[in-house]
Amino acid sequence: MKNSKNDYLFNEVNENKNRVIRVMLMIIGIISLVLGIIGIFLPLLPTTPFLLLSAACFAKSSKKFYRWLLENKYFGEYIRNYKEKRGIPIKVKIYSCSLLWATILFSVIFVIDSIIIKFVLVIIALIVSYHILSLKTLK
Repeated sequence: MKNSKNDYLFNEVNENKNRVIRVMLMIIGIISLVLGIIGIFLPLLPTTPFLLLSAACFAKSSKKFYRWLLENKYFGEYIRNYKEKRGIPIKVKIYSCSLLWATILFSVIFVIDSIIIKFVLVIIALIVSYHILSLKTLK
């Protein structure tokens, strides 16, 4: 494995000895990674929690996949920023909230008929927006 400036993040890698468990963790990690990728484009699926779950599964199943994920130019930054408690860039906050509200409003106006579901969607959007905006802003 190559050395990187993020080597300290790999100290927690401890592959499970049981092959069946490692395979199950790999499967869960890959499914979670796919959901995280979908979440980049679909604001109703949160990206970071799925990427964090993938990282946790890979840390217990495959050093190779764990290193790949943390050093990936698209996904690694999400995980490193969370692990290091650095925060979220303002661009990501604006993009996330904008996409969230565009999707929710489209659904509420054009797709959903039930007043109760419309209300629930708006409440969810408010809570998610509050959460995103309350996270530390990365400079």
